[in-house]
Amino acid sequence: MIPVDPQPEPTDFAHRVREPGREFLAVVSQPTTEQWQGKEYWQRVLPDMRIAYNGICAYCARWIPHSTGRHSIDHFIPKSVESLLAYEWRNFRYVSARFNSRKGTRSILDPFLLNEGWFILDFSTFLIKPNSILSADQKKSVWDTISITQIREGKGLRRDKEKNNIKNRINGSRKTLKRSSPAR
Repeated sequence: MIPVDPQPEPTDFAHRVREPGREFLAVVSQPTTEQWQGKEYWQRVLPDMRIAYNGICAYCARWIPHSTGRHSIDHFIPKSVESLLAYEWRNFRYVSARFNSRKGTRSILDPFLLNEGWFILDFSTFLIKPNSILSADQKKSVWDTISITQIREGKGLRRDKEKNNIKNRINGSRKTLKRSSPAR
């Protein structure tokens, strides 16, 4: 995880998201999961978030490919905890759907408030860990965030790399076949 600078909300955000959201919450102050359905007005600004944050996931610091559609808006403070923040830009984090799902309603370090260098990459293991200069409490917060988001495991990274390797082998095999097959 790296520090992320909060970006300004779109000029029409209030009209597209905040106002309809507040109207809904005026009627249903603590919505159930079912009541949120059809009221996900935050989805209207997902393309704006992609642009504002250059397509970079706030939790894993990786670019989220546009073609996969696996990007999402995380409510940093969950809707179930503070429904009034469900339609507030400052509570949105642009993230991969994978990391949004892993976080769920649990608390992690906020990339908007994170200091530079809290998370480091250990080049001897290629795993993410807390910086050794952090206090014990800060290290615990980093470890908790790593555990919840599973950014240390790199399962998705390995799986993506394996998929790319397979694609490259298949494409290479096709090229070889085309070169060695008789011309028609």
